[in-house]
Amino acid sequence: MQARFLSKLSLAIAFLAIPQFSDTTANSILCSSALRAEEIADFGNPGENGLLGGRGENGSNSDSLTVFADGSPMTLDLSGANGLPGENGTDGREAVCGDMVVDSQQNLQAANGGNGGDGGDGGNGGNGGALTIYTTDKSYLQDIYVVASGGAGGTGGTGGAGGAGCQCPTSYWNEQTCTGKPGSSKYSCTTSEYKCRDGFEGKSGRNGRNGRNGRLGVLTLINLDKSLAPDQPQATISLAQLKDRGFTLSKNEWETRTGAASLLAPGSIIADQYQELTARHEHTVLLVWDAPQPVTDFMEQKVTLKLQGEDSASVTFPETMWLETSELARDNITEIFVFNAILENDVTKLKSEGISGTGENLKVSLVDRAKKSDFINTDFKVKYRVSKSVDEARFRRVSDYRTKYEGEIPASLIERDGDRFIINIGKLPMSSEFLQANTAVEIQLVADRTFGGNSKQQRITVRDVITR
Repeated sequence: MQARFLSKLSLAIAFLAIPQFSDTTANSILCSSALRAEEIADFGNPGENGLLGGRGENGSNSDSLTVFADGSPMTLDLSGANGLPGENGTDGREAVCGDMVVDSQQNLQAANGGNGGDGGDGGNGGNGGALTIYTTDKSYLQDIYVVASGGAGGTGGTGGAGGAGCQCPTSYWNEQTCTGKPGSSKYSCTTSEYKCRDGFEGKSGRNGRNGRNGRLGVLTLINLDKSLAPDQPQATISLAQLKDRGFTLSKNEWETRTGAASLLAPGSIIADQYQELTARHEHTVLLVWDAPQPVTDFMEQKVTLKLQGEDSASVTFPETMWLETSELARDNITEIFVFNAILENDVTKLKSEGISGTGENLKVSLVDRAKKSDFINTDFKVKYRVSKSVDEARFRRVSDYRTKYEGEIPASLIERDGDRFIINIGKLPMSSEFLQANTAVEIQLVADRTFGGNSKQQRITVRDVITR
């Protein structure tokens, strides 16, 4: 009896010293620690966990609305819809226990109940609608009753209850084990004590969270009697668009104010902060094409327009376009007059037609393939070089050229006939011996072409042998 008492006391102390866990894994660890000297068998089948509750649907947002206030009474409902409640989680199932074998020579752990399912979250409330009011008299707003409240968030679903665990019909029992033959000196019997541990009840599911309430609708006030065009303080458009229709730049100025509900009929519900249009600036840009060049050559070029302050605009043409223009600004209108226009690619299309003559009659001829030289100012610089390798220079480029003259070509030595240039190299100040027949020459020309405040250089090199 003393041995049995000590055994029960040891078991009791072991169970008290171990923390209580509510899940199945913790329960198994508990029994294993308390009864670690004996084999443990499960008793019954655990209950199934409950199902999670579905989330409630969000309430729909109210539509936005635009009205023109003229003093007529209005009642406007712009409330957001309420969110739907979340579904409840289902209860956990009870453990399936069956019959316990009392004469088992094993410690037993009864099955736990299933956990309850979590409740679903409530849906969010819909937002109140945005209201835009056009009016020329703010006192007209006192005749407009507005309810633009946000919808209420749905309540969260309730978590399901935990299912019951199996209970042991008896907590302790003894089993005797004997060895040897009865009556012999080797016959002996021992008595072992076994224990059954009750299963735990399943955990309750978590309650779902309540949905968020929707936001109040907001007011926008526009002191106009016609629809407000959107901001467009800057634009990049084709020259064709600008020439055919012109373009109006615009900028709306807004101020954020408070006290929206006080502007409306008493009892109105709307967000306190609102936007009010305080000014609108417009400026129109027109293009007048007075150039001799056909406008169709430039229709795809892009022009950038930008509003400057309240009553002016800047007009930026692309760098690929060289223009001679004048500008007239008046009454929020800017007119751009184009007198000449050239594409930058056409500026550097000079081509050599070779040399001719000898001595002071030595000349270089160039032709402007773009046929724009009537409008472009052209100046030339030259580096005149000669080589002693005349025979080789007839067939290939040689490397022994030596500079005999370098500098600007005076305008008096340049003849222009339409798009053709004839440069009188022979009249430059240098020794005549370098201008004679059978002299290999390299003439490096730099054409400096300017138009409408733009400039660009083109380099042309002529290598040849002077002939009679």
